[in-house]
Amino acid sequence: MLCGKERCSVIARFYSSSKLRNRLDTLELDGACPPSVFVGRIGYPSVSIGPMIPPIHGDTSLMDTPEKWVGLPIDDIIDFRSNLVRGMHRVDVGDVDSTDKLVTRTRELTLAKDPPDVVAEFQRKPAGRLTVDDDVQPFGPSAPLSRFDVSNYRFDDRLEKAFYDTDLKAREAVVSLYKSGTLISQIQRAFSVGAFGVGKRRRFVPTRWSITAVDSNLGLHMLETTKSLPFINEYRVYETQSLDNRWAILMLPTSWRYELIEAWYPNTAWNPYGDKIAIMSDWEFYDGRTNYASIGGCYYAARFAVNELLQKEGRQAGVSIMRESHPGYILPVGVWNVRENVRAALRTSPMKFATLKEALTRISTLMDIPMSRWIKNSAVLKDALYQRRVDDQWG
Repeated sequence: MLCGKERCSVIARFYSSSKLRNRLDTLELDGACPPSVFVGRIGYPSVSIGPMIPPIHGDTSLMDTPEKWVGLPIDDIIDFRSNLVRGMHRVDVGDVDSTDKLVTRTRELTLAKDPPDVVAEFQRKPAGRLTVDDDVQPFGPSAPLSRFDVSNYRFDDRLEKAFYDTDLKAREAVVSLYKSGTLISQIQRAFSVGAFGVGKRRRFVPTRWSITAVDSNLGLHMLETTKSLPFINEYRVYETQSLDNRWAILMLPTSWRYELIEAWYPNTAWNPYGDKIAIMSDWEFYDGRTNYASIGGCYYAARFAVNELLQKEGRQAGVSIMRESHPGYILPVGVWNVRENVRAALRTSPMKFATLKEALTRISTLMDIPMSRWIKNSAVLKDALYQRRVDDQWG
């Protein structure tokens, strides 16, 4: 507890991994794969691919379905992610058509509809602590694979159809699958193993990149029509809280503009040693961005989520998302945390206001950080508050 946190991420990970230790004192492992795979990025374009297998049988799908994790305590997420043992096999990113059984079976896993049974043999006993990252979901120990076999599964018809259509562009496959009701997490896994795209152009994509690629492409696809829709008629505030994160989503009756502002308290995942609140933000206006957001994948995950609602309503709006991450958020759990909590907030009924001042007053009662500091770090709010418009002069 030297870190000074109320709850210690080291202790949480230790207790979770200790439950698994005796089961991994072996070179063989069998269990029901959620299904789950991981494609690394270290050494690119030579990367490690392989399944993530729990030593558990039955329905393990919850272990890799972040769409169902909102509302779960962080200890539950740590527990079932710690159980996922990562098998590794190094390949070149262009070898998606390889006849190597480790490659073909890894791809087959991503196309499976239900958790298939997997038996794996490792070159050494799995080792390592819980791996955490704010882009990808945590996972447990790892080891190089000697072999693995997959049984008792059938393909998801939608994923299978996209896989065998070698004339279908990757973005078109992603959009089509999303419209058919396929879970985002399923699309991202299939994208990572090169299951989409035109013929010889298919590639393995590191998992963290595939997550953002799917969020970004779906968001951009939606924006093609969002920008032509009528404005909302009022100022809206959506709220939610989860994993000691507070979220306030403000929608303004303007043309498309968007920002994500994240505030990390000391002793949180991305501000572990600071003594002051760290705030970062990224934004875009109607013409979009030309460079990658410094916040990373969270920016694109939240942008997708707000466009999802705007498309459903047939409306256009300006959007400012404010996130406070408090010390109870003891370790990062992945981009899904942003996407799914923004989605959850937008499923609630918003509070509606006639003026921006009223909306900001409401947000100030939810967040601890003064509104003046949010505005200081905002582009969208500054524009709305201080930029004079033609309507002000001639309206």
